[in-house]
Amino acid sequence: MHKDFWQERWARNEIGFHLDDVHPGMRRHWPRLALPDGATVLVPLCGKSLDLTWLAKQGFNVVGVELSEKAVDAFFSEQQLEAEISQRGPFKVYRSGTLEIRCGDFFALSAADVLGCQAVYDRAALIALPHAMRQRYAALMSSILPAGCQQLLVTLDYDQAEMEGPPFAVGTSEVRDLYAAEWSVELLEAKEVLERNPRMRERGLTRLEEHFHWLQRRV
Repeated sequence: MHKDFWQERWARNEIGFHLDDVHPGMRRHWPRLALPDGATVLVPLCGKSLDLTWLAKQGFNVVGVELSEKAVDAFFSEQQLEAEISQRGPFKVYRSGTLEIRCGDFFALSAADVLGCQAVYDRAALIALPHAMRQRYAALMSSILPAGCQQLLVTLDYDQAEMEGPPFAVGTSEVRDLYAAEWSVELLEAKEVLERNPRMRERGLTRLEEHFHWLQRRV
């Protein structure tokens, strides 16, 4: 899937994946990470998610990464935040207080970019990518994130034959295939959510589960 796909989705305002509130599952499961105040949290493919603001209000340093400049501009405008803008390598960086979004290609991130990162919140990154890119994404995460780093990973599981992604179906077995060699992986919750996702039913789904996984990078 070419990056132009997501640029075009934002340009056409086709952002059904965006939630108008903080993700309730994130509120439930984030305490599992038990992070210290001031910990740095990476949020890949963050869009204009309200989860960014929630994390910052919890006292964390939040680093979002987003390809679409339109999404980044919308986030700071809608949150009524004035951003300081700078260039850092391949990324245009928008920063306000303890929250920053790096606008650019996530696959350009290096270990130096995430040095000291203690956690990742992935609600919309892994499931946004087709199979081959998921493998590339997980390999990058395993290569650049430091030992001890934790993830709260949210995935969706459904019959892929019933609907074309994105979002793509990513079951627990695939999560383990992608990460278990380098990370401890624990399924925290599997919840049927088709009732509150009528758009997914309209696209042909008969089953939709939301999965929450806790991961920790081994030494």
